[in-house]
Amino acid sequence: MVFSRAMWGMSALVWVVVAVLWCVWWGWPAIFVVVVFGLLPDVALVGAFAERGKLKPSRVSFYNALHNVAVPAALILVGFVVLFVTGGIATGSWGIALAGLAWFVHIAADRALGFGLRAADGSIIPVR
Repeated sequence: MVFSRAMWGMSALVWVVVAVLWCVWWGWPAIFVVVVFGLLPDVALVGAFAERGKLKPSRVSFYNALHNVAVPAALILVGFVVLFVTGGIATGSWGIALAGLAWFVHIAADRALGFGLRAADGSIIPVR
């Protein structure tokens, strides 16, 4: 199933609201987790540009790995299990779930703006 840009945008909006509410609930440590994991996928861009709009071919696989939805989705799933096993929303360990959520929001926002994964030559595969 292929999501359209509008679907990615709606998903990003819903989950960013959830992340903000969790940050209000859990405070500064949660804000730190959201900022770090929200920016994490773009670590792949540091020093990776070959020319305007293209990555170096050697960096494409790292970029695509950090922008693959499977990793943050797995973090969210494991994080929710950990959260509820350790005490639930009020007292549980929320860091893993929030990290995955922030990472997912970053990817969903990229897709909503039309930035998909990268082709082998480093060019963007557009999201329609």
